Amino acid sequence: MIWWRRTLMPRRSSDCVVKTSLTSNALLKWAWALWTSAQSRSRRHMRKLNVWQIGRGFRQISQKIFFLLFLYLLFAALQRRVAFPLADLFFRFDPLSALGAMLASREWLPRLTLALATVGITLLLGRVWCGWICPLGTLLEWLGPGPARRRAQNVASQWRSAKYLLLTGILAAAAFGSLTLLVLDPLALLTRTMTTVILPALNYAVTAALGSLYPIAPLRGVVDALEQWLRGSALPVRQPLFAGNWLIAVVFVFLLLLNRLAGRFWCRYLCPLGALLALFSRIAVLRPVIGASCVKCGRCSNVCPVDAIQVQDNFRIIPSECVACLDCFAACPERGIGWRPVVDRSASATGKELAWPAPAEAYDPSRRQVLAALGAGIAGVVVLRTNPLARSPDPTLIRPPGAQDEATFLARCLRCSQCMKVCPTSGLQPALLEGGLEALWTPHLVSRLGYCNYGCHACGQVCPSGAIPPLDLERKRQTVLGRAIIDRDRCLPWAHGVPCIVCEEMCPVAPKAIRLEEVTVADDLGRLVAVQRPYVIGERCIGCGICEYQCPVEGEAAIRVFRTSA
Repeated sequence: MIWWRRTLMPRRSSDCVVKTSLTSNALLKWAWALWTSAQSRSRRHMRKLNVWQIGRGFRQISQKIFFLLFLYLLFAALQRRVAFPLADLFFRFDPLSALGAMLASREWLPRLTLALATVGITLLLGRVWCGWICPLGTLLEWLGPGPARRRAQNVASQWRSAKYLLLTGILAAAAFGSLTLLVLDPLALLTRTMTTVILPALNYAVTAALGSLYPIAPLRGVVDALEQWLRGSALPVRQPLFAGNWLIAVVFVFLLLLNRLAGRFWCRYLCPLGALLALFSRIAVLRPVIGASCVKCGRCSNVCPVDAIQVQDNFRIIPSECVACLDCFAACPERGIGWRPVVDRSASATGKELAWPAPAEAYDPSRRQVLAALGAGIAGVVVLRTNPLARSPDPTLIRPPGAQDEATFLARCLRCSQCMKVCPTSGLQPALLEGGLEALWTPHLVSRLGYCNYGCHACGQVCPSGAIPPLDLERKRQTVLGRAIIDRDRCLPWAHGVPCIVCEEMCPVAPKAIRLEEVTVADDLGRLVAVQRPYVIGERCIGCGICEYQCPVEGEAAIRVFRTSA
């Protein structure tokens, strides 16, 4: 044991201290060398990896997620798989709809207060809504021209002022109680098109395709299974029909054609919601800025989808036009673009103040143009309300259950078509001229196309502005929409002595609002027949329209629902 201790253990304590010190220094040197080597590798890796490319990827993922969410809410609300308050989720974050509806109705609408979140993020980072969330902007970006054609197209920048003038006209009209121009809100535009054009066309195409495959015997099982799955998850049970949807289709196709003229043409030049967010982005805390390392290569301006980089102005990014897409960030070879507070460099500044707000642009509307837009918005309201149809609407203009007087309804309705989307019978239709031009594309019940289901109150649950109040089912069943009137010159028992009691059988109220009177009359051939002639008890009728919908008389029904005020 002695030889072992002498060989492996130091003879003196000083030897132990020296050896321990040498070992510690070696470990420290080794750790430092390892750290510096890792830092060097990290720097080389970061030079190759552009973190903004990752951010750009996140933006593209965000666009896909929000677009799919928009579609999911569209189909899910249609099949009632999502709680109805979620169906209007996107509209709750829409500051243009919120501001317009509150101005027109002179009321604070709690359901639309989430729009303040959109304003808040815009005040921090700019038009993030436009580049990351907006489903219409995403669709137009996907369907727009590619980068190779983007720079070859040239649209005068002065057209950018058009969206500000539209916004001015919308808010001026809203201040006088009219939301007619809100048909140009991007969310309302896309929802209306999907509800009245795309979904019916898709449903018709799928039905026709499955119908053509069903006669093939080996495919019948697959067709049956596919039909059952689609009808329960994505498509309505019955074919939706919407009057005047051709006009909505023409507007949307025209928008797509403009998008081929210049990428995101709508977002650049026409979108009133984009104009409102652009005003807020001018005072945003953080803005995209091209730094001193810029080598003027032009890659950023080549990839910008909205042409927000002014090459002739020393590659300056216009904060009010930038949609925060990060394309230029990812394209810059010098990593010279970033989000940072913009410091005021003017002679009177100390160099520490923020440049707030952003400087005016050459295409900003002049004072004269703004005043003209204000005047046009106000004059438009005057012209619309002096129209005879505005004074005396069509007597068959039946509003959804619970809607207040016509003026209040028009001051709240966003023209979003949410109610039409969830109506199970397609009875709610977009109005054309039934209530005058001011009521364009507002919902009204056309009982010949679809009735108000006695067991449904979906329209009030999805209305984002409260134009259709969220009535519970019991209150909705007691709400009077109109009154049914029998045309005795067309009714089969009354006019021809033909037995028919369809309207009485279909009446859902208890006790029934349609009663039968048994009489003996001569038919068209002069024979005496016993028939039951229907008559309406007005104080019991709620105007649901199922009698008009089910009436077997071809063409105009023999029993029709009219406004109670008509």
